[in-house]
Amino acid sequence: MIDHVQDLASLREATERLVSALDGLDDHGGSAVTAPSRLPGWSRGHVLAHLARNADALVNVLEGRPMYPSAEAREADIERGAPRPLAEQLTDLRESAERFFAAADAPADWTRTVTLRGGVTDVAARVPFRRLVEVELHHVDLGIGYELEDLPASFTADEIDFLARRFTGNPDVPALRLEATGGGRWSSGRAEGDPLTVTGSAADLLGWLAGRRDGAGLEAGGVKLPVLPSL
Repeated sequence: MIDHVQDLASLREATERLVSALDGLDDHGGSAVTAPSRLPGWSRGHVLAHLARNADALVNVLEGRPMYPSAEAREADIERGAPRPLAEQLTDLRESAERFFAAADAPADWTRTVTLRGGVTDVAARVPFRRLVEVELHHVDLGIGYELEDLPASFTADEIDFLARRFTGNPDVPALRLEATGGGRWSSGRAEGDPLTVTGSAADLLGWLAGRRDGAGLEAGGVKLPVLPSL
């Protein structure tokens, strides 16, 4: 069930957690920004610039404008913002987050359909959760001591559910039954065929589905895990 009010509250907590972690980094020589992130080809500065611009892009979504002017403009904004000092990145992250919360706090019909990047549509009420995913997973991507195991359990379960649904019906993904060792079961992939049961910790399941881990911590009855399409 979508609960945008709860998601907004969780997002505020996640944003504060990220900002506090960044505020405590040693930025000697600009290393906090220039160090590589866990995303191929991106420094930590790229991740932070993306997070700030994503907040503004989701304001556009909530207010009925295109999420980004173009794919080229999105990439250019990230590249331009990546080399900035950490203090500048933090200011941008805080201010863009407040712009998002201001847009989300405005009276609105949360049942309306909104258009995201690439023409993807969704209900407006899911936008806060989509932003929460960006903040939580990219916090992990920064490689500053926050791991998938540190994510709130409720978020992890909701994101596994979201990604499992996203892969449901995909002809490139075999039928899957996902089972978290601590509790939680999900179905995904094609409707036909006997499902492949994949078990492991919720963190490992999320990491695999989100493209953050290779599935080494998961069990599939001796069968090689399928390669999932990129998100």
